[in-house]
Amino acid sequence: MRFLFSFIFKSRRIIIWIQQKLNPKQFVIFSAILIGLTAGLGAVLLKLFVHFLLKNIQAISSNQEIYIALFPIVGISLCVLFIRYFNGNKLGKGLSNILQAIAKRSSILPKDQTYSHIITSGLTVGFGGSSGLESPIVTTGAAIGSNFGRIYKLSYKERTLLLACGAAAGIAGAFNTPIAGVLFALEVLLVEANISAFIPILIAAASGALCSKIILKEEILLNFRLQEPFDYTNVPFYLLLGVLAGLCSYYYAKVFLATENYFKRFERNTAIRVVIAGLGLFVLISVMPPLFGEGYNSIKMLSNLNAEAIFKNSVLSIDFISKPVLYLLLLFVILLKPIATGITLGSGGNGGNFAPSLFTGAFVGFLFSSIISDLGIRLPVSNFTLVAMAGLLSGVFHAPLTGIFLIAEVTGGYELIIPLMIVSALSYAVSKYFMPLSIDMLKLSIKEKIVTTNTDSYLLSNIDLVMFVESDFSELRDDMNLRSLVEKMAISKRNIFPVLNKENQLKGLITIDDIREIMFKQELYDKVTVKELMRRPVYIITEKDDIRSAMKLFDESHLWNIPVVMHGIYNGFISKSTILEKYREVLIQSSIE
Repeated sequence: MRFLFSFIFKSRRIIIWIQQKLNPKQFVIFSAILIGLTAGLGAVLLKLFVHFLLKNIQAISSNQEIYIALFPIVGISLCVLFIRYFNGNKLGKGLSNILQAIAKRSSILPKDQTYSHIITSGLTVGFGGSSGLESPIVTTGAAIGSNFGRIYKLSYKERTLLLACGAAAGIAGAFNTPIAGVLFALEVLLVEANISAFIPILIAAASGALCSKIILKEEILLNFRLQEPFDYTNVPFYLLLGVLAGLCSYYYAKVFLATENYFKRFERNTAIRVVIAGLGLFVLISVMPPLFGEGYNSIKMLSNLNAEAIFKNSVLSIDFISKPVLYLLLLFVILLKPIATGITLGSGGNGGNFAPSLFTGAFVGFLFSSIISDLGIRLPVSNFTLVAMAGLLSGVFHAPLTGIFLIAEVTGGYELIIPLMIVSALSYAVSKYFMPLSIDMLKLSIKEKIVTTNTDSYLLSNIDLVMFVESDFSELRDDMNLRSLVEKMAISKRNIFPVLNKENQLKGLITIDDIREIMFKQELYDKVTVKELMRRPVYIITEKDDIRSAMKLFDESHLWNIPVVMHGIYNGFISKSTILEKYREVLIQSSIE
């Protein structure tokens, strides 16, 4: 241990010395190499750890699915215990955790996330939890990049770039796909990118992929060999597959989120939550063995046209599977996979939807092309299986370029680039029509009301609406008369006045223009009441609004001040000019950093 601390200390001194010798851009490039290698090694270690666990579980269980299905509850339990006793019961999960850090925490991720996701996701998936490793790998890489930037006191912009470098290296290391890693970082994590951001991410992804290529064996990586070339006459069916993939992406996202949210009702009773999840996964995996673990072996079997072998260990004990029965089983797997993944993650396990979306896509493509082929129109089933994987990934994550180049790289060439582009683009378009935000952005928008899809929305999401509430408006009571109103106006610096009842509820508004004609008629001072003069507020900002919806109200109303009512109680006003001034400050600050 002393040697380890000595090594870290000396390494830091060396890096500081290098930082002093290089200019900022050169140091970012140097940092990208270190982060890429570290994140790539993290991805390799996680893959090897999970492969080791799965191999031993199969040996212990003698490949009997009834016994194998018991292990996921063990992995989830170990994961929950680790998070509780070694992680302070806090572990930011999923890509939404990274997006939240970029938008709300200056791209700073906790130090423990540089290793905690490897342990918890390894336990979850290694013991058969029905989720993927890629999201934890991405989070690990992002945490490495974030903390590197924090330690060496880099700016927010540089820190965000290194965070993206770590994420790209993680994807590249997990699949040996550097281009897909780069595109994933640019599509999913970064709000905007230019060529100066592209180069460090490219270097980091190449470094991560190099670790994977040197260390990981072929059976651990997801890789395929094309069995048939692309035939342009099949384009109409690729168009249909793209639409189907988009609809399936929408189904996957909705069912997964609903299943994950179901377990929130047991948030305070961890034991019940884990038991319910364990029983649920036991039943699902016993009947549908492909739902065990990541499912990459099942994908390989489908691509090799060996679908029957996937169900050979099912408790259903089917000796002979006819085509109608096989297709029905494949359909059940498609429908149940988001449920199994939602159970795994909702109950406390750690993982992601990257592998499950690829898995579901493979089954959709195989089932679709097999049925069409049985109708008399021969299709290359293996090709459709692979292309549909990109379609589901594109639809679920709203990342079509990542889906296209991931499958292109794992197949070792660009023979399928045209169908990949067709299916991914259509799937993305259909999914976005029904679900404007990706699965992770949807979770984040519900939790934090953050959007990072464009620069303006991202910058606005950094602005907290509550900080703009101004309370220096003279308040009126609805039982006051005109005399009291004029007295208030004489000492007020504002030209708008909120009218409240005894419970501080907003009943109306009065402006100087509303009473200009009668404010000097003293004979009316004791006859006319505020209640008669006020007008009902048409536009109100409530606790349900965020900065973007507030700006929309300002645009619709053409007002410069809108009252704020939180949980039925008047709080003050928000000024449009104040928000715009703050937005300009954030814009200038982001350009400087």
